[in-house]
Amino acid sequence: MANHSQLNFQDASSPIMEELMGFHDHALMVALAICSLVLYLLTHTLTEKLSSNTVNAQVIELVWTILPAMVLVMLALPSLRILYMMDEINEPDLTLKAIGHQWYWTYEYTDLKELTFDSYMIPTTDLPLGHFRLLEVDHRVIVPMNSTIRVIVTADDVLHSWAVPSLGVKTDAIPGRLNQTSFLASRPGVFYGQCSEICGANHSFMPIVVESIPLADFENWSSLMPS
Repeated sequence: MANHSQLNFQDASSPIMEELMGFHDHALMVALAICSLVLYLLTHTLTEKLSSNTVNAQVIELVWTILPAMVLVMLALPSLRILYMMDEINEPDLTLKAIGHQWYWTYEYTDLKELTFDSYMIPTTDLPLGHFRLLEVDHRVIVPMNSTIRVIVTADDVLHSWAVPSLGVKTDAIPGRLNQTSFLASRPGVFYGQCSEICGANHSFMPIVVESIPLADFENWSSLMPS
């Protein structure tokens, strides 16, 4: 999760998030190259005299047409690749349904059995020592690690958004519509998120907590949970 004074992204906990962080670095390098080129040209313009060859040069017009097109291609190709990977959901190991309410989440595990529960934020007054304020919930989303999880997202009342940054997922929850996303938790851990669409007075108080555990532990957990 994010730490105080942190400037970078949260640690990636899924392959998609690793790809997104790589694309972020790639885009920053392209932006740095553009800024360096512009700074060089500004410096050159201020220190050198312009001539008719500079003002009316066909080569310059050709360069500032082709170069931006090449930059756009350099950004578009990896971006389209990641978008395709995010939308591709082939044979998920587990399907989870997340339903947004004002101001809590309902989760349904319909693949295993009719396992359904509500997930509310734990009030600060009831929070155990060492837990995170405004981020802990009474029932976490438990998923098996190294398994493809499909999440079907919808809402019961107003617009919400189901987002867990370290897993690289963010999907709008729209009443009357089913959206889907997927993720694969590549390591065990607890991953925090929040509703990312302003949904009313208590929008800040509907966190999301996903816990990734080994498959054997997940099977034990699901067998002990009441339906």
